[in-house]
Amino acid sequence: MRYGFAIALLALALILSSCAIAANGFPTYIDLQDGYQFHYPNGWIQVDVQNASRGVDVVFRDLIEPTENLSVIISDIPGDRQLQDLGTATDVGYRFFKQRNAIDPNIKIELLGAETFSKIGQTYYLLEFAVTLSDKQHRHDLASITTHNQQLYTFNLSTTEQRWQSGKEQFQTIVRSFSINLK
Repeated sequence: MRYGFAIALLALALILSSCAIAANGFPTYIDLQDGYQFHYPNGWIQVDVQNASRGVDVVFRDLIEPTENLSVIISDIPGDRQLQDLGTATDVGYRFFKQRNAIDPNIKIELLGAETFSKIGQTYYLLEFAVTLSDKQHRHDLASITTHNQQLYTFNLSTTEQRWQSGKEQFQTIVRSFSINLK
């Protein structure tokens, strides 16, 4: 009887810890298994990623504008490489958009900004992109990137250019909230 109660309490604690409300009013997603957390906008919901591309760990979408989304992608990196071993924030940003433009020449990506910041001794790159889709739709993407335990963590938020103009500060706060919990 006590064992069953203990398991029920543990399960409840895990459920409650995966989605909490941050002090700034944004809900917080916590992934205890992969060791990361982030805030996400109110009104965005987690969607199924079973058929997603390799490495996609979680995806959230806006209920009203489903093209707006955020995701965490976890990729293996060889050896004991640190983020700085991949190049500067600008190097990584340029490499990403060149690779992406080569994959689909109908989508144009432009690197608007790249910076390095630290949080609790962990280095992150913050990248900002302007994206023009093949149907001429203009989008704005922000990404926070870091490495830990031979893995590259990429947190990406994508929104329409129109929503970017009105929600820029909110989106920047959310992308900067991404952090890995050093296990």
